[in-house]
Amino acid sequence: MKKYTTVIALSILGGISMHAQIKYPATEKKPQDEKFFDTTITENYRWLEDENSEMTKQWVEMQNRVTFQQLEQISLRTDLNKRLRQIWNYEKMSAPFTRHGKIFFYKNDGLQNQSVLYIQNGLASMPEVLLDPNTQSKDGTTALTMFEVDKAGKYAVIGWSDAGSDWTRFQVMDLDTRKMLNETLYHIKFSGASWYKNGFFYSRYDVMESGKELTAKNNNQKVYYHKLGTSQAEDSLVYEDPKNASGMFGIGATEDEKYLVLSTSESTSGNKLYYKKADDPKAKWIKFYDTYDQDAHVLDHASGKLYIYTNAAAPKGKVIAIDPDKPEKPQEILPAGEHVLTSVQVINGYLVAQYLADVKSAISVHNLNGKKLYDVKLPGAGMASGFNGENGYNTAYFSFTSFIQPSMVFQIDLSSGAMQEYWKPQLPISTDAYETRQVFYTSKDGTRIPMFITCKKGIKLDGNNPVYLYGYGGFNISVTPGFTPHIIPFLDKGGVYAVANIRGGGEYGKEWHQAGTKLKKQNVFDDFIAAAEYLISEKYTNNKRIAISGRSNGGLLVGACMTQRPDLFKVALPGVGVLDMLHYHQFTIGYAWATDYGRSDNKEEFKALIKYSPLHNVKKAEYPATMVVTADHDDRVVPAHSYKFIAELQAKQQGNNPVLIRIDVNAGHGAGKPTTKLIDEWVDIWAFTMSHLGVK
Repeated sequence: MKKYTTVIALSILGGISMHAQIKYPATEKKPQDEKFFDTTITENYRWLEDENSEMTKQWVEMQNRVTFQQLEQISLRTDLNKRLRQIWNYEKMSAPFTRHGKIFFYKNDGLQNQSVLYIQNGLASMPEVLLDPNTQSKDGTTALTMFEVDKAGKYAVIGWSDAGSDWTRFQVMDLDTRKMLNETLYHIKFSGASWYKNGFFYSRYDVMESGKELTAKNNNQKVYYHKLGTSQAEDSLVYEDPKNASGMFGIGATEDEKYLVLSTSESTSGNKLYYKKADDPKAKWIKFYDTYDQDAHVLDHASGKLYIYTNAAAPKGKVIAIDPDKPEKPQEILPAGEHVLTSVQVINGYLVAQYLADVKSAISVHNLNGKKLYDVKLPGAGMASGFNGENGYNTAYFSFTSFIQPSMVFQIDLSSGAMQEYWKPQLPISTDAYETRQVFYTSKDGTRIPMFITCKKGIKLDGNNPVYLYGYGGFNISVTPGFTPHIIPFLDKGGVYAVANIRGGGEYGKEWHQAGTKLKKQNVFDDFIAAAEYLISEKYTNNKRIAISGRSNGGLLVGACMTQRPDLFKVALPGVGVLDMLHYHQFTIGYAWATDYGRSDNKEEFKALIKYSPLHNVKKAEYPATMVVTADHDDRVVPAHSYKFIAELQAKQQGNNPVLIRIDVNAGHGAGKPTTKLIDEWVDIWAFTMSHLGVK
């Protein structure tokens, strides 16, 4: 991020700026009327949607100049930088995954911008660097987004992303020679790679109009097959649906390559599912689910059956098995239970079932008939992930983490359940002073909502602790326990880190998700507001010491809550947020979010959207001290959402609370962001937040 050094004359008291004298950049109003059914909406800043215009570029530069002039006045910023670098500087490692006896894992020595991929030829050999993304760019903004090894352990498909964009390019590496083949694939987005014979299936889009790659709609995705040793121009078109421009398609092969599986979707939830025999060129796709009413995917083909995860008629998920020749008679393998079944791995004749029980991991291992063999004994209340293994081996690996435990790795023998610690990080600090408690509070309509609270042991409930309240509430995504080093400086200063598991997420299955979608989206905001009210009523804090934060859909959450209840929060941090609910579907992949939000071209859904769309609900009022965070290469939630929102806030803010925007350059929605940029961003977030919460 470019730093600006011009200083505005400000009164400084104890390192906290007096913000009444901020002069925001002039943002020209260009009123534009648009009619939605019987309602006319006037917007002033639609011109900021053109990211290529000189006027927009100049506006971005001026906004950043003002923001960094303000941030540089906060004296604790230097100490925060030093402290965050100290805390961040510990070795991190992923759970290993194996293929044909080779072991692969990611490792970061602490402050490397990108984690490095290692290879190990069996446990007895020494690990070697296979891919170091840090050598791909000077500023660390090229990220390794995918690594898919073929079934023989000979080749791997590698996905690269630049500057945080969702656009990906694929290369192929010969794992024996460690050299890239002379073939690179482009125009790829939202696609994995599935090996089949001497090539792989992947999905791509047509070439985008030059200059519109980061904003134009992503339509007409197609599935191709790439044969090794050929150019992308020779790839075979395998599947397309010209009648469904917004469709997203993926084809994969089962582990034994006997069946191909086709999944089609139009949104972030719900998919159709088909399969066919792989070795029959005349075989037609056999439909298993021909509607979008469920989430379903094939786990694998084993013992003559296709094992399928589904939440059809099972909101918390289940596993069934079918005879591919008689799909109409499915066999229930893992029935729906009390807890949400989040994922299942089929490994060497075992089913490893991962459940979410009140937002904490519970793991059980079963045989292929569904009989439970044992429960995996986790080291505490937290989150397990991975369970990476392969056929022919009983060994699997998984990670475990909690809010105060950095991710550690375990090795498990699936035949006996015997497990051992495989790797544990050595932190430069102790987390013994902190604790996490889970509470349950009541939302506006009486719904019981869980929330995690992490703070120093023995904290006084005197109603005066600074609070950082985080939420998401969308797209069936659960916010689960996990260690994040950037929280430590806040906890050090007596801060309370609260994570509200509000509706719209996946914490309690499909029904919990749907209770926070479309016409019911207000439930999400009510749940979050109720979390803040609970923290006040239980004497954790007061309304002058609460900061709220969320990213992406969580940015919408913050934007809606701060415009509905500006009196309840002192600081608001909407990150890369969906803030224009009337036009979100017109950019990149936005149309795929309609199952959660609805669309403004539907009359009933428009009536719901206009009531909470943050951009359209900014009025003259005293809003919390606000720092909107976005990035110039965000092609998931385009930065125009944030640009237009902050322009409205700056025009209508009353009182002295600053309303600023921090626009990162050469960065995207968040995935693959280098460590340097992450630390810089958190230094600024904490400096802004702590100064306004009165943290000394």
